[in-house]
Amino acid sequence: MTLVERIAQDLTAAMKAQDGARTSVLRMAKSALKNREIDRKGPLDDAEAVKVLQTLVKQREESAEQFRKGRRPELVAKEEAEIVVLKAYLPQEAGDAEITAAVERAVAETGAASPKDMGKVMKAALAALAGTGKAVDGKRVNEAVRKRLGA
Repeated sequence: MTLVERIAQDLTAAMKAQDGARTSVLRMAKSALKNREIDRKGPLDDAEAVKVLQTLVKQREESAEQFRKGRRPELVAKEEAEIVVLKAYLPQEAGDAEITAAVERAVAETGAASPKDMGKVMKAALAALAGTGKAVDGKRVNEAVRKRLGA
């Protein structure tokens, strides 16, 4: 069963269970996936569906941060609840140890020595992490590269 089919099936189950919050999030996710299918003019594979869901999670995280700054705890809680539902459909994220190891390998491969080589290291590290099949947050990789290269 593809990720898109799983979301559609879970949406139906949430509607039958009258779980309003989950239904709302899954409808939003299904809509975003459908819009991406229309843009592509064809069905999505799981990798592209994961990218769409990662975008939705990132949007929710940014919104939660803005609501925190605006002192709106009720909206922060709503956004964080949506993030939890969406992350259930994403593959497990790479841990800090895996990111650090990938950055170290990338530095060794590229011979990077200064912050000028950051682009090469980022590209190699992200490629290595993508090969593991786990979700990777580019921001976390960027921070690890900066820390390693002393930028």
